[in-house]
Amino acid sequence: MLPIRRTQAWLPEILLNDWFNDSLYSQRTITSPALNILERGNGFRVELAAPGIAKEDIKVDISKENQLVISVEKKNESEEKQERYLRKEFGYTQFVKTLTLPDDIDKESIAASYENGILAIEIPRRVRQVAEETKSISIS
Repeated sequence: MLPIRRTQAWLPEILLNDWFNDSLYSQRTITSPALNILERGNGFRVELAAPGIAKEDIKVDISKENQLVISVEKKNESEEKQERYLRKEFGYTQFVKTLTLPDDIDKESIAASYENGILAIEIPRRVRQVAEETKSISIS
């Protein structure tokens, strides 16, 4: 009997493979960069792996629906080359990631940086006002 490995898995099998082990990532092509979201006491940090992408090609917006929208559009120079890839596993030219943010973030203090192929976005929470002690109201 010859060993057979399925290259095109049916969707439920893909979900089960991903649920029970990490073999899913070796069987399919990832079409957008990996994303980490860290929650801290004072806010969140979003990290997007985007090696080889110029900072000028990245756009970060906060929509009025309170969504963080990270988009990349890599500008390709149209130069005719006599090359062809024998295998190509990466090459992001355009993608969009959208994350819904909680209501208690401070939109005015969000900051982003890009270093060594990692886009880092710091999203602080608004400082909560501590309720004053109970105040008695005199009745006249």
